[in-house]
Amino acid sequence: MALTQRDYGRGIMKSDLDPDGKSTTSEAFRGPHMRALWHFVRPHWRRLALGFLLGLGSTAAALTTPLITKQILDAVGTPHDMARPIAALLGLVIIGSGVGFAQAVLLGNLAEDVVFSVRSLLVRRFFRGRVSDIQARSSGEVVTRVTSDTVLLREATSSALVNLINECIALIGALALMAFLDLALFLVAITCIIIVGVLAGRLMPRIGAAQRRAQEAVGRLGSILEGGVRAVRTMKAARAELTEEQRVLHEAREAMRQGKRANRTEAFAWSFASTGIQFGILVILSVGAWRIGAGLLEVSTLVAFLLYAFQLVEPVGSLTMYVAELQAGSAAAARIRETDDIATEDTQAGDPVPAASTESTALAFEQVTFTYPGATTPAVRGLSLALPHRGRIAIVGPSGAGKTSLFSLLLGFYRPETGTMRMNGEDYQKLSLEAIRARIAFVEQETRLFVGSVRYNIAYRYPEASDDELWAALEAVGLRDTIEDFPLGLDQPINASSLSGGQLQRVGVARAIVRPPEILLLDEATAQLDSLTESAIHRVIDELSTEALVVTIAHRLSTVVDADQILVMDKGLVQSMGTHSELLRTSPLYLGLVSALRIS
Repeated sequence: MALTQRDYGRGIMKSDLDPDGKSTTSEAFRGPHMRALWHFVRPHWRRLALGFLLGLGSTAAALTTPLITKQILDAVGTPHDMARPIAALLGLVIIGSGVGFAQAVLLGNLAEDVVFSVRSLLVRRFFRGRVSDIQARSSGEVVTRVTSDTVLLREATSSALVNLINECIALIGALALMAFLDLALFLVAITCIIIVGVLAGRLMPRIGAAQRRAQEAVGRLGSILEGGVRAVRTMKAARAELTEEQRVLHEAREAMRQGKRANRTEAFAWSFASTGIQFGILVILSVGAWRIGAGLLEVSTLVAFLLYAFQLVEPVGSLTMYVAELQAGSAAAARIRETDDIATEDTQAGDPVPAASTESTALAFEQVTFTYPGATTPAVRGLSLALPHRGRIAIVGPSGAGKTSLFSLLLGFYRPETGTMRMNGEDYQKLSLEAIRARIAFVEQETRLFVGSVRYNIAYRYPEASDDELWAALEAVGLRDTIEDFPLGLDQPINASSLSGGQLQRVGVARAIVRPPEILLLDEATAQLDSLTESAIHRVIDELSTEALVVTIAHRLSTVVDADQILVMDKGLVQSMGTHSELLRTSPLYLGLVSALRIS
């Protein structure tokens, strides 16, 4: 199957374009990017300043070396006068090495601290953010922000930022001392540096743009790969391995292409700068030799000047590398700052849920309307509904009727635009999300396993639950024998491939009933169970419903017929309600849904 560029996505993202459609990644240093980088570095500015001072010390030691070398050469023939400069030179080498070591350790630790703080921020933001903000991003993008973008941030903070400043100071210091030694040779040197700097500087924007596009390709690669791994059975059943492989490799190839482009440009810039300085040294040597022959310059001065000229090779060459690292790090920081629009849920703010009373219902909707962000049609409109503290409620309706939206509102994932929701008679707006969710257990249609053991997954809502509670929940859903057969029992690591689809759904139910909730929400939680297992689960739910409210989104008649009340939803409204036999007589929509099941 041939896939077009449109299938894969463009290499340049919309975010790379200004309002006029022109690329903005061509700027070497964009103000917002540098401010984003400084935002993460600023809390550690004291250690950064200390690293900068240590760098100055190392630079000062390196800059002093040629002057002392000149003194040694001038003292040739007078052994007594040579001892002091030689000792000074040895001392500078030792001090410079010690200061360099201290700076490397300091900045390395600083970078790790910055990366950890940023990763902590991102993890908190992704896990504690609003559902609508999190789901607006692909999981691959989330992983890329926490992993590869923070690695680029480490490179920028550990070396590029401080070393870029130190190299500039070393360059300026060397040039100042060169001017002090001989003005004519200094003019030759500064002319070469200006030419090299202007030409190399023109290549920097290309490096930044290529690095940015490579990182964006990595993000898209992660999203596609994560989706393929999650749907591996669907992919193989559809014989689409080659298609998904091509999609992932296309983005990998794009990342490689952009990475190679950045590497080529960076290598060319570094080689050009280094070669340009070396060529300048040859010119300096030639001019210096001529001036020595003319009696205008001492040999020791030329040697010292050449030592400074050789010192210029590293700063000029390194500047291109550090600028590229700083560009990549600042762009990564800007991408991380894009997550600032994820609003964090304050789950603690609000009142506790009042105790249940006979004067109030467990849940109530009063003229509630809700529209998903970006949608034009309400998912729930003008809904008024009251649900008791006990019993089994089934919700049925065609796709898009608003069933899952109802659960999302109950769990506080979204807030209604208009109307009032109540729990035990109290307005949802006044209650804390922590208190609301503590009373509700939710079982999704597709049960998700978390990386870890059986114990971790079953005790997810109540980590302090005892083994007896966990085994009781597993026995209730018919999984005890299966788990006991595992070599490590409750401590056996599991993943989605360890269990069948039906077993995964039973894990979800067991997780919800480790400790009986006040309200149990089931989103077609028995869809993949065989009839015998489903019957056992129904018995558990029946027992639970004598003391709690069980609300089930159902598409199977076996889930519906025994409900105390059935709600028929369509287009965000409850069209009718009643028992199975009542609705067969009064609701054409329900009759049609039952007929579609082909079960009498």
